This record gives sequence, C-alpha cells and structure tokens, in this order.
Amino acid sequence: MTLSAAPENAIAVALVSGGLDSMVAAGMARAAGYRLFALTIDYNQRHRIELAAASRVAAMLGAERHVVLPLDLTRFGGSALTDATIAVPGGGVEPGIPVTYVPARNTIFLSVALGWAEAAGANDLVIGINALDYSGYPDCRPEFITAFEAMARTATKAGVEGATLTVHAPLAAMSKADIARAAADLGLDAGATWSCYDPTPAGKPCGICDSCRLRAKGFTEAGLVDTSL
Repeated sequence: MTLSAAPENAIAVALVSGGLDSMVAAGMARAAGYRLFALTIDYNQRHRIELAAASRVAAMLGAERHVVLPLDLTRFGGSALTDATIAVPGGGVEPGIPVTYVPARNTIFLSVALGWAEAAGANDLVIGINALDYSGYPDCRPEFITAFEAMARTATKAGVEGATLTVHAPLAAMSKADIARAAADLGLDAGATWSCYDPTPAGKPCGICDSCRLRAKGFTEAGLVDTSL
C-alpha cells in the first residue's frame, strides 16, 4: 500500500518510534512527496534503546524537524513497558490483549502529533499501526483511526475551519512480511530500526518477546535478512 501524492509543500507529522513499522510508514510519506516532521515520544519505556533508533531513522528519512518529546508514562504504569515490576512475556504471541499494551498509547501519541500538526499548519498525520500481524492492541485497528480522524476534525480550530485532517496508516492491512519487503523496496535500512521490548543487558534484542517474534516471522516469510541482528 502507498500514500497518494502529497499536495505541493505539504507537511506530514509522522510518529517515529524507531521501529520498523514507523520507519516504513514515514518512508511512504516521504516517497509520496510530503515534507516530514518526525515526532518521537520518550515515555520512559523499558526499551529506551529505540530512541537512538528513532534519531537514526529521522536522519535517514531527511526529516526537516525531529522532536523527541518527554512524556513519562511510568507515572501511570499499567503496562510491562512502563512498569518494571511487570515482566515482558517471552512465551510467544497469544490471543487477547497482552501486558505490553500501554493504556491509550496511540491515542495519546496521535493527540500530541495532532497538536504539532495544527501548530505547523499540517493536515496529515502518519502512524505505522498494523492490524494483521500485531499483538492484539485495540489502538492498532482501522476503526480506531477512523474514530480519531472524526475527533480531530471536531476538536481543532483547523477542523472547524474546514481543514481535512487525515491520519494515514498505510501499513494497517499489511503483514509483517509485506512491511519488510516495503522497507527494501523503499531503499530503507531495516538495520537502523529497533523492535525488541526487552533488550538484554548487552543491548541486544531478546529474541523471545512478541515484538521480536513478529519481526523475525515477517523477515523469514519475506525471504529477507534482518540486518539489525
């Protein structure tokens, strides 16, 4: 899946976590002709190593601006990614919503991106959610994006004045294998990204968390080598 060609001089605010999915989604926006403003949320996540990856990705994509915004969600907890007392599962992807779900994370992140977009005069947001090979997160579904767009158009000055605020989720219907292939087709270095939720003390991917397993499955099915390993 690709994005339609951008209007002249249009800005897209892209959420860039440092992971493969967000890199490919932002890369698609760049390929469509958008000027990229990259937004990374430092929520004091367990896998903070992804912040360095986000900086690499933003630079690789030629983002005009890259904002790393501190927003410490460990103050709330409620997730294995924000509460050190909750272990990251390593037994394989299971049905249901896992403990690595961060309460309302994509709603919070997109709301921050929307604020920046409105301030910058941008009508387009980009997020790398994926509804096929995913870990059961409710905020990775197409209906979430549709609902957020409706809210954005109702709750902002830009929307009230007639701007068509759009959330682009070009990976929503793609498998992890499709996403790995898309990175290669776009000429993007997957080795610059980070996916693991529970890095080893040596700073390596654990290989057993849901995110590691899904990534490995995608590259294997795509017949590609994951150069991050």
